[in-house]
Amino acid sequence: LKCTSTYPASPENTNILTIPHMRELFDCQVGLSDHTMGVGVAVASVALGATVIEKHFTLSRADGGVDAAFSMEPDEMKALVAETERAWQALGEVKYGPTEKEKASLKFRRSIYVAKDIKAGEKFTKENIRVIRPGYGLEPKYFEKIIGLTANKDLKAGTPLSLDLLFKE
Repeated sequence: LKCTSTYPASPENTNILTIPHMRELFDCQVGLSDHTMGVGVAVASVALGATVIEKHFTLSRADGGVDAAFSMEPDEMKALVAETERAWQALGEVKYGPTEKEKASLKFRRSIYVAKDIKAGEKFTKENIRVIRPGYGLEPKYFEKIIGLTANKDLKAGTPLSLDLLFKE
């Protein structure tokens, strides 16, 4: 476990970037012995590969004790468990493009559509294409780049624009 032995430890003195290095160096599960206040450092450590979090615990800081000032009470421990689990779930995998769940929300994005019928060989203009919903066509960032290019086939109004429908000039 990565441990900063100050009580309480400050986040800027915790150096949790050591966690992935420890995992690689020792080829084992690693974690954090956390003496900071709150849950932020522990949650961040999960994002860096911590699989174990150790925190001091007390039923009530008001009862006093050597570690009471930086120990977690039951509600705080519950929050720590919930937030570190969320952080762990959020790690997911390396993936580009929309996930299956995101595909349903594409209808709320904007994209480029044919606004008026276009004949093959006709140029795309600000009058015959528009950025509207749903997001099933090319992204709006391509709008200006498409102006002046030509259609490679007849396109009906309402067609989402895609790269395979363009000829470059």
